[in-house]
Amino acid sequence: MKKGWPYIIMLLGLCIVLYPSVNGWLEDRTQDQLLQKAEAASRQPLDLSKVSGEAAVPDYEKISNLLDEGDEAEAEPAAQADAKDPQEGEILGVIRYDKLKIKLPVVEGATKENMRSAAVHVTGTGLAGVEGNMALAAHRAHKTGRLFNRLNEAKVGDVIEIDQGGQTYRYEVDKIHIVEPTDVWVLDPVQGEKGLTLITCDPLVNPTHRLIVYAVLSGSPSSAAN
Repeated sequence: MKKGWPYIIMLLGLCIVLYPSVNGWLEDRTQDQLLQKAEAASRQPLDLSKVSGEAAVPDYEKISNLLDEGDEAEAEPAAQADAKDPQEGEILGVIRYDKLKIKLPVVEGATKENMRSAAVHVTGTGLAGVEGNMALAAHRAHKTGRLFNRLNEAKVGDVIEIDQGGQTYRYEVDKIHIVEPTDVWVLDPVQGEKGLTLITCDPLVNPTHRLIVYAVLSGSPSSAAN
């Protein structure tokens, strides 16, 4: 029996080494599956009856708490979560920020499951193309290029697109802020503007603040991208 222990220890060590890679692959696969659903949903009329009209601040507080937990504490391991529905709540569309290689499903609902694979719509804030402020939050994942990992590279003038209800809405980045987690004013609409606010944690390691990217609708919507 003692002769077998070195092999058991080696096998356990190999599992520990490989787990992050396997789990990351499963998370990426879950995100891709949800993105396919979101792309199909974005080409259909949006059913506003399924979009919650609850107050924005309580939902933002839940999202802020999830951001504090970080992407490594998201729900259960992807190997277990993969067997379940990868999202809870209505799929609203897709966000595309080509410069930063961001392409994510947009989902209603502040849950750990949603934030594993999507940009979460802050319940009670606006929708694309409507006067007001559409607020979306996502983890700034530790893996380069995942979720809002590269949002710190945003620059004024960058283009962000939202596919929703069969239309593509084009926004241009107008302002970038670093704020306290309790600064709920970032959800406030700017009079006369159709705004989009992206929210994530800052800095990447041991975050204490929130990185806010605010963009304004530019021009008229076009038919959603295929």
